[in-house]
Amino acid sequence: MLAPVFRDGSGVLRILLLVRTDRGIHGGQIGLPGGRVEPGDRDLLATALREAEEEVGLPPDQVTVLAALEPLEAMSSSFRVHAFLGRVPDDVSWQPQPDEVADLLTPAVETLYDPGRRGLRQFTSAQFRTPLEVEGIDVGGHVLWGITLRLLDDLVPRLLAGEWAV
Repeated sequence: MLAPVFRDGSGVLRILLLVRTDRGIHGGQIGLPGGRVEPGDRDLLATALREAEEEVGLPPDQVTVLAALEPLEAMSSSFRVHAFLGRVPDDVSWQPQPDEVADLLTPAVETLYDPGRRGLRQFTSAQFRTPLEVEGIDVGGHVLWGITLRLLDDLVPRLLAGEWAV
């Protein structure tokens, strides 16, 4: 996975999140660009960069990799997720791949740290037709929860503390 961050024209720190289409095991969920290792990938970073280019049209040469983040285990699918933090220009022309990406969100990072926004939410998708009650945050009318929320719980305070030059 790649966590692309940038400062907009006003200097606000933002992160790119995507809403997956309803297909697949993580259908309808907010996530970061990412996917499975393919035979041509030389390492996990190459996988993250390839997936970001395929899913949202982010050219690898526009990513300055700032850190490899701690791997996480996805509870719902038993995937081990390796994420990287990357700084990108604020003028990237995002090109979401319509078979995989239903929507793109670029929330201000500080809004993801507001404890008042967190609580129990109802999540539904093609996979979860009966509402699933999850701990999450509303982002652009979608529920941010699960492994992406866990990853951001660690990443956001560190970004706001200035651990990396973004």
